Amino acid sequence: MTMQALFVGQTYIDVTFLADELPTGDDKTVARDYAISFGGNAVTAAFACAKLGIAPDLLTSIADDWLGRMFIDMAAKYGISVHHRKVKESSLSFIMPRGGKRAIVRCRDDHYLHPVPPLNLQNCRALHLDGHQADAAMHYAKACREAGILTSLDGGGLRSNTHELLEFIDVAIVAERLCEQMDLSPSAMLAYLKGRGCRIGGVTMGERGMLWYDESGTESVLPALDVPSSLVVDTNGAGDIFHGAYVYSAMARPELPWREHFILARAASAHAIQHLGNEASLPSLSDIAHTQARFSERKLAA
Repeated sequence: MTMQALFVGQTYIDVTFLADELPTGDDKTVARDYAISFGGNAVTAAFACAKLGIAPDLLTSIADDWLGRMFIDMAAKYGISVHHRKVKESSLSFIMPRGGKRAIVRCRDDHYLHPVPPLNLQNCRALHLDGHQADAAMHYAKACREAGILTSLDGGGLRSNTHELLEFIDVAIVAERLCEQMDLSPSAMLAYLKGRGCRIGGVTMGERGMLWYDESGTESVLPALDVPSSLVVDTNGAGDIFHGAYVYSAMARPELPWREHFILARAASAHAIQHLGNEASLPSLSDIAHTQARFSERKLAA
């Protein structure tokens, strides 16, 4: 199979559990529910894209251990071709969602044992990065820009090469955390992204929607869908699913304006927050249509 899209990131195995508190000392507690699934920003986005109907290739950290083999099985189930960037041990996240927030403990090995592998981009239509694997991100962003392939960045936080990388990014959707780290307001962040040459830029603000600019540079707010807090189970991974869904939409419906890609992605993430763990959160196209029909837009604060 030729490559349709390439996602580059860091793999985690996520252990997500619902509990009222985290014990300390000699205390014990019993969780109400748990889920084990794939994790990592671009990785979760890749699974979302695959579930919607376009299985991308994934360049990611893989260790030769139980968790690594578990991940390879997960990717195979979704038809994702995995290009291994070898590490000694798998990365693991423990996630405790509670009250619309989520506490996370991460165990990460991002010491890659081999250089960036050369991949054939011949029929590739999109590249999605989350800033992990800085060397691979830069290599493929430049290669895709030269080849006229759409490049997308999940700017969840500031990394060593964020400023340099943005020069090669068409669609940069960043989190408020990046605004805080760079001491910029969301509107100042949009001006910065325009200055770096990003054709489409946005700042995701959770339940306050997304401040973004379109192909013409016009800025507006895309409100969030109004999912009642009683239905919110786990917000972790919803942003990653948003990214995977708009990359899918841009490939599946390239003739549509970006607003339409983001509307589809918004419903994908509204579906996601109602489920525990990343795999259960992945929407199908019918889930997205159902979510669109069920929830109205949240009213913007005056």
